[in-house]
Amino acid sequence: MRRLGGIVTASLLVAAAVVAVAPVAQATARASIPAATPRAYQVVTVHIRDNAYTPDAATIAPGATVRWINDGRNPHTVTSSKAGQFDSGVLKPGKSFTRSFPKAGTYAYYCTLHGTPTSGQRGALGVGDGPAPDAVQPTGSGDAAAPTYQASGKTINVPADSATIQGAVNKAKPGDLVLVAPGVYKEAVKVTTDGIVIRGVNRNTTILDGEFKRDNGIFVVGANGVAVENMTARNYTTNGFFWNAVLGYRGSYLTAYRNGDYGIYAYDSQYGQFDHSYASGSPDSGFYIGQCNPCHAVITDVISEYNQLGYSGTNSSTDLSIVNSVWSHNRSGIVPNSLDTEELPPQGHNTIAGNVVSDNGNPDAVRSTGNAEFDAAFGAGIAIVGGVGDVITKNRVERNPKIGIALAPNPGIQTNFWPATGNQVTDNTVQGSGMADLAVVLGSSADGNCFSGNTFTTSAPADIETLWPCSGTGAGDPANGALDIGKFLDVSGNAKGKPYQKSPVPGKQPNMPRATRAKAQPAGAPTPVDLAAIKVPASSS
Repeated sequence: MRRLGGIVTASLLVAAAVVAVAPVAQATARASIPAATPRAYQVVTVHIRDNAYTPDAATIAPGATVRWINDGRNPHTVTSSKAGQFDSGVLKPGKSFTRSFPKAGTYAYYCTLHGTPTSGQRGALGVGDGPAPDAVQPTGSGDAAAPTYQASGKTINVPADSATIQGAVNKAKPGDLVLVAPGVYKEAVKVTTDGIVIRGVNRNTTILDGEFKRDNGIFVVGANGVAVENMTARNYTTNGFFWNAVLGYRGSYLTAYRNGDYGIYAYDSQYGQFDHSYASGSPDSGFYIGQCNPCHAVITDVISEYNQLGYSGTNSSTDLSIVNSVWSHNRSGIVPNSLDTEELPPQGHNTIAGNVVSDNGNPDAVRSTGNAEFDAAFGAGIAIVGGVGDVITKNRVERNPKIGIALAPNPGIQTNFWPATGNQVTDNTVQGSGMADLAVVLGSSADGNCFSGNTFTTSAPADIETLWPCSGTGAGDPANGALDIGKFLDVSGNAKGKPYQKSPVPGKQPNMPRATRAKAQPAGAPTPVDLAAIKVPASSS
């Protein structure tokens, strides 16, 4: 989940009084700031979220003062795209930067930690009566084609050809392979070249180490078709592996642990795949795909444990499959969600199938220190929070101390109340849940959610498959055995959890086959998912 959380406790308590609420029209994602008079007294505010400025395009009067406030959890900068005009330096969370603009013109800027002048986190000011600057359009939306890059046949070896991974990446051209020998590399790598492949010789001994002072292990920003394979990123203050504003990304045979925000992470991007990877010890989520519609993405054959959330995806919709993976021992398991604090809400039309989701609500998992409201989902296996049209099928969901599979609203923090609507929960095996195996929070038959073919013992409301079947007409009373909202939202008894720096060190993970000899394969469209071939996994006990 992104900033301000997924299930907002106070907002849900208010929402409990309005059980059936129609969706509100989506708020405008961006707004310009009108010129004020007298202009000498105009002071306008731009909020720095993680990965975005809000608003990212604004028009102001000459002489106005702009104040940027870092409302995110990560450090950011406000740096002019034209060298030397202005630079805030690194702003820690809660800090601000102020500058006046006496001359008319257009002033573009970006965050040096999360963007470039042409991609990622960036914004613009229009000063005076000229044309307003264009808002930044999400890369993760629209109908762009998948990238296609071919292997060049060239390999740059680290450290033989370049002493550092960053040095090798800087030399690489599209289609090149950067092959990294075993060793501990104390660097933060930024990738801005399309179509390269970065691969470790040994997943368990080719290690990027942030020493709890560097931000990202590998950060791919605005570079399409980049694949990262067969290595480990640990001890970074924000993310292990991060793709931002790209078309085409892949992370295969990766290990990410003890990182301060996300383990393996894609934002505002399309055409992606995470496979055969492991993530643990993140105070947000182990795996995250957010702000994309259509996403054209697949997560498969991964393990996520000891995180605040195993998976979180804010406003990630359409052609996104989360399959054949293990989400266990987190505080919460799989939590797609809708939020107005990012673009492209609501979340919807994901396929969640063939997963083992067990033993979440783990007291030894990492707990977020900045977003206590995450913990309203503590002990939930799969929680669809404000999602629309998701398909949850053929999963095994066991021993989650709150709810096995829950459909819940996410009231909009800024404008919109997002109920969970039109979701299908079918053919899952759910058992050993504390409050209920299957549940709808604030649900009603008008929400269009349905349940059928599940193996379960308890539900809230009672007889949930009779009440809301996926075919035919339902019968029953939604108030009969309805979920106790106060108990669901109560976080007072939740375990304190561990700081991410103290989360468990994982054991050895499987290596990529033929890592030293396999041909480079830049990222493109993900491998298609055959839903019909997926079966309910065996028990995890």
